[in-house]
Amino acid sequence: MGQPTASRGRAAPATLGKAMLNKYARAFFTRVLTPFAAFLIRRGVSPDTVTLIGTAGVMAGALVFYPRGEFFWGTVVITLFVFSDLVDGNMARQLGRTSRWGAFLDSTLDRVADGAIFGGFALWYAGGGDDLVLCAVSIFCLASGQVVSYTKARGESIGLPVAVNGLVERAERLVISLVAAGLAGLHAFGVPGIDVLLPIALWLVAVGSLITLIQRVVTVRRESAEAEAAERPNADNASQGRETAK
Repeated sequence: MGQPTASRGRAAPATLGKAMLNKYARAFFTRVLTPFAAFLIRRGVSPDTVTLIGTAGVMAGALVFYPRGEFFWGTVVITLFVFSDLVDGNMARQLGRTSRWGAFLDSTLDRVADGAIFGGFALWYAGGGDDLVLCAVSIFCLASGQVVSYTKARGESIGLPVAVNGLVERAERLVISLVAAGLAGLHAFGVPGIDVLLPIALWLVAVGSLITLIQRVVTVRRESAEAEAAERPNADNASQGRETAK
């Protein structure tokens, strides 16, 4: 999926490299998808409908194909529906309907889609893939991705900026995993040895997600301490004012 929170809600801070990539990639896809978004608007389709259909498509691609080891076709289906995040944001901007609800819905369904993708990997390795270690790694990728997102949302909810993106965010997790899965699926077409790419990708995502989680926890702890230190003089001044009044 894309970055719906940025397109239908408030954008998160990004590093320079990610910001540049996001800028040019988004500009390209905006030009390509704007006519299609306008067509859907004329047909009376809402951005929320596109979001729901896109998530359903990703879930179908992940949970129908991946547990059977059909990684190539599963990735093709997921990729087709991934662009729904860019389409719904484009539609919302054309309609002038960017809203907190749209950002909330996108972010919530992103978590559902991520769970389906890594859940599909876990089901494969628990069954036909016959590798309980990689099943556990897939489950860790699923859980850590959810927690990484939660740490930022929770930190912001208590008034902290959480001014860090981390090593492996959602976009990186999906690109690494889906590209590796798609290429690994070519093994079914006779390409030898390429199926090793998916296990490598899952380990990379697991380690990267752990590092990102640590980065965000450390950032929240530092920002929390700074905020409390800044509030302390104000509290002391207020207390002194009350004593003087007495």
